[in-house]
Amino acid sequence: MFTTQANQTPPVGRFAPTPSGFIHLGNVFCSLLAWLYAKSAGGSIVLRIEDLDPQRCLRQNADALAHELEWLGLTWDAGAYIGSDSVKSERYFQSQRSDIYAEYFAQLETQGLVYPCFCSRSELHAAEAPHLSDGRVLYAGTCRDLTPAQREAKALVRRPAYRLQVTDVPISFTDAHYGPQSYRLTEESGDFIIRRSDGVYAYQLAVTIDDALMGITQVVRGSDLLSSTPLQLYIYHLLGFTPPSFAHIPLLTDASGRRLSKRDGDLEIATLRKHYDSPEPIIGLLAYLAGQLERPEPIAAADLLPIFDPQKIPTTNIVVPELKLI
Repeated sequence: MFTTQANQTPPVGRFAPTPSGFIHLGNVFCSLLAWLYAKSAGGSIVLRIEDLDPQRCLRQNADALAHELEWLGLTWDAGAYIGSDSVKSERYFQSQRSDIYAEYFAQLETQGLVYPCFCSRSELHAAEAPHLSDGRVLYAGTCRDLTPAQREAKALVRRPAYRLQVTDVPISFTDAHYGPQSYRLTEESGDFIIRRSDGVYAYQLAVTIDDALMGITQVVRGSDLLSSTPLQLYIYHLLGFTPPSFAHIPLLTDASGRRLSKRDGDLEIATLRKHYDSPEPIIGLLAYLAGQLERPEPIAAADLLPIFDPQKIPTTNIVVPELKLI
């Protein structure tokens, strides 16, 4: 029942950055591959700004990342920062789409699958709570069967988050890079949050709705989000949406194996621009790391389109060599 995929040609891919800081090599690696996947098949790219968290995501960061993507030659065809219609552009910022999320949240409520959760962070991470092998908490359904009176009493003390009740039916899909996948949400996540206690709609709900309504048919993203896919496919099913195809790609890491993050200031594109007069050396390095070039040499993103072969992308995480910035 949950098996995908939608194989639309030409595909509609997307960039979906979170502007909680400046973009770095890891972000661009994913953006480059998403761009190559879509453009090499004659498709298009949508830019969506995933600024759900108003405390962490700043507009100036979003402005900066759009400029960096343009400088790198990773252009997009629709979405934020496109054209003169500022109202239309704003609707590609998740912070401006709460009314849309509320509509579909209400649809899930009518199915009887949404309930308030009053558990604190410390309660969720308590030693006796069920944990998965990677340290993630498997939600035990603590608040699922509270009576109306119990919910009312708890609401006087704590504002609830809202969880979506999951099913034990297997969710299967074929990842374009990692092959067949199968999950049981009852064993992998348990009931999961779709609206936080501060009223902000959660990533899993927002990204699913946005990809569906924006006509995204191809999602290329980091392998750290592979385990999010079954949660999103479940929401696709409940809301009657057709899911896109998925291709998860390896992460870039430092020499110790730690994935690149916004804390790696020396690998921010803004920093690298001070050392390179053009984007070609950066694109060439990333193309080499993605298995598209035999050696790191300057090349424009557009010049990779005729030679792009997704089968050459490694399946294990990739160590970024130390860059000699002079």
